Amino acid sequence: MKVIIIGGGQVGSYIGRLLLESKNEVTIIDNRPRVIAKLKTEFSEENILAGDGADPSVLEEAGIAGADALVSVTGADEVNLVASTIAKYEFGITRCIARVNNPRNAWLFDANNGVDVKVNQADLLAKIVINEIDLKNLFTLMKINRGEYSIIQVKVAKASASVNQEVKNLVIPDQTVLVAITRNHEVVIPRGDTVIMADDSILALADDQGQTKLHTLFGE
Repeated sequence: MKVIIIGGGQVGSYIGRLLLESKNEVTIIDNRPRVIAKLKTEFSEENILAGDGADPSVLEEAGIAGADALVSVTGADEVNLVASTIAKYEFGITRCIARVNNPRNAWLFDANNGVDVKVNQADLLAKIVINEIDLKNLFTLMKINRGEYSIIQVKVAKASASVNQEVKNLVIPDQTVLVAITRNHEVVIPRGDTVIMADDSILALADDQGQTKLHTLFGE
């Protein structure tokens, strides 16, 4: 998969490293000399492009015509929004993901403006505070935009009552599906007789209520 990332700061560079580790093709765009210099210490020249990510000519130079996704995570909402709109409507990019810095601008980041997924950090933090979710045990990987569901990852605490229990004996929340378990770098597809072990990393599909219940089930 080829991904264009706009914004080479901490978020953009982190995403870039993860994608490259997963054998994806990545180009990071940034127009700040200091950031470009830092990126050159972490990435190959072929993964970096100096320029304005909201400029169509720069996007073309980055190879957006053959890209599968665009991720715009700069600190400027106007850049993230414009880049997504251009990518979607001028180049037909299937997946456009944009960061929202100012919560007041969140309403602009929708499908009409080319944004398929918006990452609103303030909204995520508010939900964490309200639901008292412990980030050490549970975090959201992906919000399903057309509903109240998220793909989440929860780590099984050593003191959890679920440890050494079979999945069929656990009270899994309604409207929640356990998708996979990562254990010792191996993936286990959970079935009724699968035994939960401490430090298992569980991937699940759940709504907001289900997330809270999973935290209780697999937490301390």
